[in-house]
Amino acid sequence: MSAAAPGTTPVVLVVVGTDCHPFDRLVDWVERWQEARGGTVRCVVQHGSSRAPRSAEGRPYLGYGDLQEAMAEATAVVTHGGPASITEARSHGYRPVCVPRDPARGEHVDGHQQRFARRLAEGGLVTLAETETEFAAALDALLDRPRSPAPVTAAGAARPAAVIRIGQLLVALTAGAAAVRS
Repeated sequence: MSAAAPGTTPVVLVVVGTDCHPFDRLVDWVERWQEARGGTVRCVVQHGSSRAPRSAEGRPYLGYGDLQEAMAEATAVVTHGGPASITEARSHGYRPVCVPRDPARGEHVDGHQQRFARRLAEGGLVTLAETETEFAAALDALLDRPRSPAPVTAAGAARPAAVIRIGQLLVALTAGAAAVRS
């Protein structure tokens, strides 16, 4: 994340994805975090099938162009544990705060987001936040830390290798889950 320019309000982009399961827990966390900062941070929440935020700016869905624009103007990015959202944030130079959906709370069908996010956190690619305390601490820590250079060029030259690697990780993660279910 990059520190906001002097005199501007930092923007936190929150992407919950397009899954049909609500992810109200993350919307609640964002609102409480933003409210605790007394209007010093602007939060834009792509909320999908989750409830619309009351205090943050809410958008049900963002098309690809709108997502690119929102990522370009964001100071920080928060994502669910979906590979596409994480990869998009990484391609814009963010180490996103990742809050994986929890199937025990009805937020997804299985624990693949949790397994995937934990694996990426072990590799230093995301900041994992599985509790509200971890979430708030991660965002607080990012407000003054500059965003690292984008790991992928604007033209996406490294994207095919990254996409292949994510595919390999997903296969490995889901193979482990299939073995457990057998």
